[in-house]
Amino acid sequence: MGNQTADKARSAVAIMAKAPLPGEVKTRLCPPLSHGAAAQLYQCFLLDKIAQVNTLQRATPVVSHSPADSRSIFEALAPAHFMLIPQRGDDLGARILSTFEQLFRQGYTQVIVIDSDTPTLPVAYLERALRLIAEGENDVVLGPTEDGGYYLIGLRQSYPALFERMPWSTPEVFPETRRRSAQYGLTVACTEYWYDVDTPDDLTRLAASLVQMPNGWARHTRQFLREFQW
Repeated sequence: MGNQTADKARSAVAIMAKAPLPGEVKTRLCPPLSHGAAAQLYQCFLLDKIAQVNTLQRATPVVSHSPADSRSIFEALAPAHFMLIPQRGDDLGARILSTFEQLFRQGYTQVIVIDSDTPTLPVAYLERALRLIAEGENDVVLGPTEDGGYYLIGLRQSYPALFERMPWSTPEVFPETRRRSAQYGLTVACTEYWYDVDTPDDLTRLAASLVQMPNGWARHTRQFLREFQW
């Protein structure tokens, strides 16, 4: 099975997205940003993440949006061929799990859920995750972040234990997910580490890194940081 490739009819990549509303997103960046500017920046993150996923050839692109009644916002942000589904649940784990379960119920057998806080993530990392989950030799695919979380998780079926009572927003998320996977006999493959943008230091790092990257990379985020005197 090692030579299998992802099949668009069976594979989906879903962005976990919040409505970009002032005071609701990226509040740890305030200051230096105002709540309004943080919402504008997060919308740029979303647009760049949507652009990343739109380049994938062998997966249905999905936006899993929160709150559930924000569909019209994402209809304006995402291309028409993106599937839009509502996040459901009281915490991040429940919302991720609901995203997987909605897509599995629709017949997808290879699902990757990704964050919206890594605007400069190389698309090659997403492509590698798709290949790893399509091969069928791994039950779980994880893309670890440098702060102890993950920027993607891929599954072939639902495993609620990976999401329930997880210490979200701590450095324990990635190691605890690996520990639980081992406990349940699940095989895990990992893509490369990357960083997400949560703090002012992360924002400084992002701005510096974009100077070194080609102009087409993270186009919306780059434009925001170029114009905004933060």
